[in-house]
Amino acid sequence: MAARVVTVAFQGVEARRVDVQVQFTGGESKFFLVGMGDKAISESRERVRAAFSGLGLALPSRRIIANLAPADLPKEGSHYDLPIALAIMAGMNVIPPDVLDDWAAIGELSLDGRITAVAGALPAAVAAGAMGLGLICPEACGPEAAWAGDTRILAAPSLIALVNHFRGTQILSPPTVGALRDPERAPDLREVKGQENAKRSLEIAAAGGHNLAFVGPPGSGKSMMAARLPGLLPPLTPEELLETSMIHSVAGLIAKGQLTRARPFRNPHHSASMAALTGGGLKAKPGEVSLAHNGVLFLDELPEFSAQALDSLRGPLETGEVVVARANAHVRYPARVQLVAAMNLCRCGLGGPGRGACGRAPRCQTDYLGRISGPLMDRIDLQVEVPAVTAADLALPAPAEGTAEAAARVAEARGTQAERAVGGGEGAAALNARADGDWLETIAGLDAPARALLTRAAEAGGLTARGWTRTLRLARTIADLEGSDAVRRVHVAEALIYRRVAPGSVAGTALALSARQVL
Repeated sequence: MAARVVTVAFQGVEARRVDVQVQFTGGESKFFLVGMGDKAISESRERVRAAFSGLGLALPSRRIIANLAPADLPKEGSHYDLPIALAIMAGMNVIPPDVLDDWAAIGELSLDGRITAVAGALPAAVAAGAMGLGLICPEACGPEAAWAGDTRILAAPSLIALVNHFRGTQILSPPTVGALRDPERAPDLREVKGQENAKRSLEIAAAGGHNLAFVGPPGSGKSMMAARLPGLLPPLTPEELLETSMIHSVAGLIAKGQLTRARPFRNPHHSASMAALTGGGLKAKPGEVSLAHNGVLFLDELPEFSAQALDSLRGPLETGEVVVARANAHVRYPARVQLVAAMNLCRCGLGGPGRGACGRAPRCQTDYLGRISGPLMDRIDLQVEVPAVTAADLALPAPAEGTAEAAARVAEARGTQAERAVGGGEGAAALNARADGDWLETIAGLDAPARALLTRAAEAGGLTARGWTRTLRLARTIADLEGSDAVRRVHVAEALIYRRVAPGSVAGTALALSARQVL
């Protein structure tokens, strides 16, 4: 006798169909699990056996073969317990075999027969709906799985509850959708005194989705301003909410099925490894850059991260995705983030012009900032020097404008970009930071003086081709904030001020001088 139950295998945020096929044959009484499963799957035999014992059932005294097909697809995790148990029950006629034809199942079994929560309920429910199936999942995962929309969800607390449901003696009610949590109140920009240039760059970065780096001495407010960026960003759209939540679901970060429209803000410690940042490890889990998808990845003390970890971000910042390569598979995770970094001028924090307390200046500063590769810095659109806060700054009253006013301008600029992208054709992007190719040239609309300035600055300062494109994107955002249809010379000049290859460098100084001649 044979039975079959559908489940899924996770490859990144994609849930691929797996058929759990169970067959009882004659011969020695043994339980075999085949189909390229990991250690957690091989241990399913004992969990299933113990769960059956808790229900007063015993496995048949026959040879049991459970095959996870396709056999060449790597499978990981404990969520195969429930489909294996259901297939065996169907084969034993404990539940009618045909009732499982319209369902997929995920869930881990405890030894007493309870079904415990597993990661990935949301992408599993989405995949089940795409296959025209409902999803059987743990009761704790029901509110999360219900976010999948029209997919039927059966959330059961235990195996006995499922048996009673399918036999019609105790019908389980569909779970309710988890709550949509209100975003936490972000710190207000009004609390930042002075640093008007840095606050201006923060607003530009928020308006266009640009990468940003603050460079300055300790205590100048770099981290303080970065923490206020989420308050300037609009909430996630429904499409972005689903994308982001599916990544968090695979990582097991959704509690009680509660989602939030607040954009992710991830702040890993500088001791984070390459796998922690970009994903990987034993089960190729998503890294910080993927967990920050559609949000902000903040790297404080940027030069303190290992060079290998930082350079692993170069690809994701350009393509918007991470590919974790394994010998038997390539796992893809979305990773479209806004990078915000903060760094001191040198390791002791006292370097820089006018400080005078670092005995190794300027070599200390050069060596410290040299830990960051040129190609990574080239991907950061705004490189802003943040001076030390003076006593005069601290004595000032609170600024008249705060987060609310800046967020309103950001929302208006983003609305302009979204409207412009509608009907824009191939390559159109709703954010300037993603504009490219002919679409970027079209929306920029540089006049002759603006193009001449950009050309002269590129020749003097050594802008790369990537730097040219990113300067153009930045100038377009500055023009959007001012409500200008065209990118003028003054917008290019301000964008060039922020395109500093490194503070104090020859190329950066040349760019700044070219731009300041205009401003």
